[in-house]
Amino acid sequence: MAWVFLVGAIVVEVAATLSLRMAATGRRAWYAPVVVGYLVAFTCLALSLDAGMALGVAYGIWAASGVALTAVASRLLFGEPLTLIMAGGIALIAAGVLLVELGATH
Repeated sequence: MAWVFLVGAIVVEVAATLSLRMAATGRRAWYAPVVVGYLVAFTCLALSLDAGMALGVAYGIWAASGVALTAVASRLLFGEPLTLIMAGGIALIAAGVLLVELGATH
């Protein structure tokens, strides 16, 4: 169940962050999904920790996935830049999280 809660936290956090982008452009109604989304995301993260996932692993995967998914989604939805250098940074983040995950199993 820890992984299910973590995936839920990631999906909802990305949605809340994308809603924040909409709210920042003057659409104040988007602040409601931002607040609710972050509350749900942190609740799901806490539930994944309660289900036994290590904090370093959970937070690393949550943060890295959030960065990568938000960058790709903001490119698709808002036309924001996603350069090769940015993609390389995302790959490095993913590699770092993988190393944290592998290190936690020993």
